Amino acid sequence: MKAWAVWLTGLPGSGKTVRAKELLKKLKQINIKVEYLRMDEIRKVLTPKQEYTEKERDYAYRAFVLIGKFLTENGINVIMDATGHRKVWRELARELIPNFAEVYLKCPLNICIEREANRKNNLVVSNLYKKAYERLKTGKKIKLVGDVIGIDVPFEEPDSPDMIIDSDKIDPKESSEKIFQFLNLKFIKQ
Repeated sequence: MKAWAVWLTGLPGSGKTVRAKELLKKLKQINIKVEYLRMDEIRKVLTPKQEYTEKERDYAYRAFVLIGKFLTENGINVIMDATGHRKVWRELARELIPNFAEVYLKCPLNICIEREANRKNNLVVSNLYKKAYERLKTGKKIKLVGDVIGIDVPFEEPDSPDMIIDSDKIDPKESSEKIFQFLNLKFIKQ
């Protein structure tokens, strides 16, 4: 079996991380070796003083894709967890990683805003959407809040992802199972 990579993409708050972790658990239960590549962790190392500029994002996403490529070339399967709001980065992954799949977690912005407000981790700014709206309303710069995907910067929906999950309608366990079944057919049982 050749190593593969699956990129879970979607707006911040669309449920990428919770589904990636469920999928990771499921794969490990059947002894499939897989590395969990999370943009939030990588960005902290690549750009410790994050400004979330387009230039910084481009640098981080190109590195993210390159890491995925290197891992798969060395026989390691990869779950890629990142917003990836520009098609060009996802297409780069498709170009550089032979066994690649893109799973788009489609979710309305209002649901993403709700979920993101309840997120508890130290990798990303909490209440990101709320702070972005506050910045737009007041015009004041807010520390660590650059252009926010879905508010200031559009999310470029994929033209033909390998799979679409309506994450506002399908719970994390069920959608992770669907992703697992897809990967099983496409890559694992080859």
